[in-house]
Amino acid sequence: MSVLTFFLNLAGATMLLLFAVRMVQTGIERAMGPSFKRMMTNEKRNRIQTAFIGMLLAIVLQSSTATALLATGFAAGGFLTIASGLAIVLGADLGSALVIQILSFDLDWMVPFLLAIGGWLFLKTEKRSLRQAGRILLGIGFILVSLQMIGAASEPIRESEMLPAMASYLGSEYITSFLIGAALAFIMHSSVAAILLFVTLVILQVLPVEAGVSLVLGANLGGAILPVWLSRGMSEFSRRIPVGNFMLRGTAAVMALFLVNLTPVLSIFDSFGPGQYLVNVHLSFNFLLLVIGLPFTKLMEKPLALLMPEPSENGKTDIYKPMSALDRSVLNSPKLALSGVTREVLRMGQIVEVMVHPVMELYKNFDKERMEKVRKMDLEVNSTFSDIRRYVAELQRGDLTKADAKRARDLAEFSINLENAGDIVAKRLLVLAESKNLKNLEFSKQGWNELVTLHERVICNIKLAFSVLISDDLEAARTLIEEKTEMAAMERRSRKQHLKRLREGGEISFDSSNIHLETLRNLKELNSLFASVAYPILFKSGQLLQTRLIGTMGPEHSHDGDDNNDDDDDDD
Repeated sequence: MSVLTFFLNLAGATMLLLFAVRMVQTGIERAMGPSFKRMMTNEKRNRIQTAFIGMLLAIVLQSSTATALLATGFAAGGFLTIASGLAIVLGADLGSALVIQILSFDLDWMVPFLLAIGGWLFLKTEKRSLRQAGRILLGIGFILVSLQMIGAASEPIRESEMLPAMASYLGSEYITSFLIGAALAFIMHSSVAAILLFVTLVILQVLPVEAGVSLVLGANLGGAILPVWLSRGMSEFSRRIPVGNFMLRGTAAVMALFLVNLTPVLSIFDSFGPGQYLVNVHLSFNFLLLVIGLPFTKLMEKPLALLMPEPSENGKTDIYKPMSALDRSVLNSPKLALSGVTREVLRMGQIVEVMVHPVMELYKNFDKERMEKVRKMDLEVNSTFSDIRRYVAELQRGDLTKADAKRARDLAEFSINLENAGDIVAKRLLVLAESKNLKNLEFSKQGWNELVTLHERVICNIKLAFSVLISDDLEAARTLIEEKTEMAAMERRSRKQHLKRLREGGEISFDSSNIHLETLRNLKELNSLFASVAYPILFKSGQLLQTRLIGTMGPEHSHDGDDNNDDDDDDD
């Protein structure tokens, strides 16, 4: 019975650990938002500096996987080379090892402070940045609580007769331990959480140090597999980054496994306690991997290109073009039909997202051929919109429940907004980019940074809008509307700063004034169109008022016809 209790309590503690790591990561992502792109895509840095940025991001996000996926996404958008992406991910692997080093210290005394301060900031403050700071502090507190729970869970089994046999087996069968470590890191979707679990179990003497080392090396393999799996739907070019990292980190983990189990190389760590022993092995492994692997990042570009070639454009692209999800054979099954509409709306939105990505690049380095490609994508957006509108009309002629009919209307309305968003990019922003190029205009440095920041924010919010569309998650919907409010505030601030520069006589700002202000307005409108996906969810849950106007007006505020004279008002 004690074994069953152990596994049940361990499962609960592990889930809390995963939730806490995710909570910290979410808080930091929402607090920093578009800053990640500027940090990761600076082409002037060398490989060492780029790896250092990756290390910092992994420490901030508490996840090398999240950093790898960010790098993969930026590579997909053409903002990052494969060599730079690999350098970032190798640095991120070392950064996640440093996170484990920090969390392995005895920080139990901090738990009440973290929970009290974090809870107050998250629940009692309205400012977005303070709420996210509270989320981060709560997440760190929950990580420490989960580690305490793992210790408490292991108490009943430490005297179990089964434990010595299990520990002895894992200690001697290092390949089995290695595979278990890889599987757990993959299943938990976090090598940080998995290794913290192994370190805690070794400290509590539930597992021998030998087994812990093999488990930790296995977790490094699992941590390399995870980005490959999560990026499986992205372009072949961008997926070269996680695959290259898997080749480097996976090969190194296998080689290290045999090295540490067949030679006395780990004797240099004998002076450390069991937990620190494991942490130091993990830290040393990732440091050596960075030092040895960094020179190979550029050399790996050609082998990865051969292994994962991009699709050729000589007539084969149409063969692999995504098929429409609007299946007329399921019109009599509303649930299936609505699922197809959702998929098609998502595809339509992703086309618009691809159109939005290069806008600022076209402002900076105008390319007419690239502009025409983006404009052609708007034709596909319009065609998809027509198909969705026709399909939803046919669906609504059938026998729908009230909920299904509302879902169909909501999807149709969002598709209208997506079509408008495509028009904003193709018929407004691209026109402004072309006009800026023809007139040879420049923005002030501050004005350009303001536009780039707003553009990056729009891209982040587009991704969040897709998550809301698929998940119907209430918290994500609220966050999206908060982002809309923040975007409006940023647009106002930028407009005020621009007008201030004009008053101060900035010639550059004056020449490009119209384009600057128009770009601000269009980016704000573009963001609002994507944020509209959140309104049906918030209305349904009672989280949004029908109107911002007060419910009633007193007779002293009413006017009849055109009579606006104060003398005619009745005195109460």
